[in-house]
Amino acid sequence: MAKSFDELVKRTTTKKTREKAARRTQELLGELLLSEVRELTGKSQRQVADALGMKQPSLSKLEKQKDMQISTLRKIVKALGGELEVFAKFPKGMVKIDQFETRRGKPRPHGPEELQLA
Repeated sequence: MAKSFDELVKRTTTKKTREKAARRTQELLGELLLSEVRELTGKSQRQVADALGMKQPSLSKLEKQKDMQISTLRKIVKALGGELEVFAKFPKGMVKIDQFETRRGKPRPHGPEELQLA
């Protein structure tokens, strides 16, 4: 009887090796191109383009761009079933930039004077 790959890995590797592989997998998933993210969701360019109300060649062009508006990226990510969050990395920490979100009228949890990133 054929075993699944996961069963084989579990049987032939140590827990430490599996944990290391899981961490590396997460690192690699954090470095994907937009087209790779789309492919991992199992959606074609045509499906995503239809959901966005655009033509497939337009989405193809967007996926190849090195720069795009955050609102455009948010729409694409939403069409893929995800949610876009924008973070800025600093030497002393990471900050979520939420001015692009539609949370009008909600109070800020802290003021800018409370951040000590520099």
